[in-house]
Amino acid sequence: MTKEWLEYLSLIKEANSFKDRIRSYISDRNELMGVGGQKNSPPYTQKMISVFRYRHIAYEAFMGNVVGRLHKLNIEPPKPVLLPTILLRDESGELQPTTDSTPIIRRLEKEYPARKLLPEDPALSFINYLLEDFGDEWVTKYMFHYRWHFEEDADNAGTILPLVDFAINAPEDLLQEFKKGIAERQIGRLWVVGSNATTADLIDTSYRRFVKLMDDHLSKSQFLFGDKPSSADFAIYGQLTQLIGFDPTSREIAYATSRRLVAWVDVMADLSGHDVVNSSWTSLEDSPSTLKEIMKEFGKMYVPALLANANAIMEGDETWETEIDGSVWKQKAFPYQAKCLKWIKAEFNILSENNKTRVKTFLKGTGCEIILE
Repeated sequence: MTKEWLEYLSLIKEANSFKDRIRSYISDRNELMGVGGQKNSPPYTQKMISVFRYRHIAYEAFMGNVVGRLHKLNIEPPKPVLLPTILLRDESGELQPTTDSTPIIRRLEKEYPARKLLPEDPALSFINYLLEDFGDEWVTKYMFHYRWHFEEDADNAGTILPLVDFAINAPEDLLQEFKKGIAERQIGRLWVVGSNATTADLIDTSYRRFVKLMDDHLSKSQFLFGDKPSSADFAIYGQLTQLIGFDPTSREIAYATSRRLVAWVDVMADLSGHDVVNSSWTSLEDSPSTLKEIMKEFGKMYVPALLANANAIMEGDETWETEIDGSVWKQKAFPYQAKCLKWIKAEFNILSENNKTRVKTFLKGTGCEIILE
């Protein structure tokens, strides 16, 4: 073997070693991709960044194109690419891009023992699961509606998001091109999440009611389940970072209705200093009545949507229509939300008979009981 060939092999070996060290460095810090500005990073990215901070889990945020970043690391992008994308090691030790915040949180519960997010009480943990799903899948409808339904909000998002996602110093002509493309695409997708002329008032009424319900509850409890945050707190927080921190119309409503909730969102951003030793989750039976009122909003708005969507997926229908809070709601069927209902039922079915009874007793009269059948 020639000297040149040996030198070449040595360089290849060194390059691979460097790549392995880089991958190890990234994995140790749980690289999180899909980060924008402080206020306009996607809601699920905000959710996970806040989780990492609270749980004292090291992470490294990457701003820029996720697919390009993964290709540089010789990692196949997930399908579809969702934000955030977090690099976690699989059973063989290889880095894998992972995207769904709910199972990621539950994986982290097993890997990091301190400052956990899931209540030890199985019944309370199930209610937490419901409200995390509510935040991720229903409160996000508020966010998407306000951002793209109103002209002022669409102009705000259409202008700022391209600057954050691509380049602050983008020339004006290119910025306007990006703005037009993003706005047209997102406004065109409003019907997909159920936002249209028929449902606009329904969404607005539900959001205003939800803000007031959260205000009432936070006047009695620091977080959803006492003075210790849970995964549901972070899910709702993630959506509210946009509704209160970025989009003009929904922000104005929140400021007029609940300065307490505005302050809560600010506090939730970084709970790394929260004292977990002297804080605890309340028991389900001792929860303030305001928590049950929030569950009534879940039952009134989200439960009919979950059931109608699941039926549409089962029947192979592309869209579904149902009555929600006395009004007609029509939207595209989502396979993922059908899975959400399936997962809710699975979480309930693993409970002991005693804990199932406790959950049913708590949820009686909320409208949520039907999804447990």
